[in-house]
Amino acid sequence: MPSERFNREFPALKSGAKALVACTVVLVAALSGSGLREARAASISPQDRLIKEVRHELVMLPYYGVFDNLAYRVNGDTVELYGQVVRPTLKSDAEAAVKRIEGVERVVNNIDVLPLSPNDDRLRMALYRAIYGHPALNRYAMQAVPPIHIIVKNGNASLEGVVATAMDKQVAEVQAKSVPGVFSVTNNLKVESAGGGH
Repeated sequence: MPSERFNREFPALKSGAKALVACTVVLVAALSGSGLREARAASISPQDRLIKEVRHELVMLPYYGVFDNLAYRVNGDTVELYGQVVRPTLKSDAEAAVKRIEGVERVVNNIDVLPLSPNDDRLRMALYRAIYGHPALNRYAMQAVPPIHIIVKNGNASLEGVVATAMDKQVAEVQAKSVPGVFSVTNNLKVESAGGGH
């Protein structure tokens, strides 16, 4: 066959041709990979990038916990922070972290610092035990920042965050309402969509 004769008579060319084919395949793969990365980067708008970065910075704050609720809105290069925190330092830490993000020009800090109250502290712990101690919900307690946030202000509780199912949302509310001394419970928990988004 012609290919066998070529291989016998030009063995060096054969290995060179293989190397050339291999290099071409690697180069094409590299180009298509970088093209995909560029396409993905181009598909993320500056607004979407800011939203992701703000969320990341807030979640990574060292003292952000289950008794705090941080939320935000991004409008162009302005970020509005809101929610409730137990420590005043967390309010200023959140603002400082968001100000450092490239593309953020202005931060409006509307985070509410919850009043100091031994009774509210007692209720927070009782609510935590009631909610995260329930067999249907204790898996959420394993996360670094548990997703059900328990906000207590002057004896009134609100549940913030995200749960996997509508049943989990309902169980959390029932458990919160079972805690003695809680005046009211507002259930603001969101349920994850089937696609995994919130």
